[in-house]
Amino acid sequence: MLTNPTLDQMQALGLAGMAAAWRELAERNNANELSRDEWLGLMLDREVAMRADKRVRNRLASARLRFPEACIEDIDFAAPRGLDRRSTMALAQGEWLKAHENLIVTGQTDPTT
Repeated sequence: MLTNPTLDQMQALGLAGMAAAWRELAERNNANELSRDEWLGLMLDREVAMRADKRVRNRLASARLRFPEACIEDIDFAAPRGLDRRSTMALAQGEWLKAHENLIVTGQTDPTT
């Protein structure tokens, strides 16, 4: 099978993840040890992962978050805001989303904005 036309076709079809996986697999020393099913599986896994990453990046960009690098681990629970660590971390796990429950957050807004 000709490699370059195949890679070109993958790129033309928007399968950049599969094309990248194809190149990496072809360069491996043990590439011949993998079956066709394993090759296809690895290439599809890469494509799915790249599309999911792109989807998340696009959603984060369109959200225009004020603090895009903020994370739950950076919350200062020592500050006098009355935040309960256990409750906050339980909410961060997202089980309430999976259970289709609602969440209402109340309290004073940040006075520095």
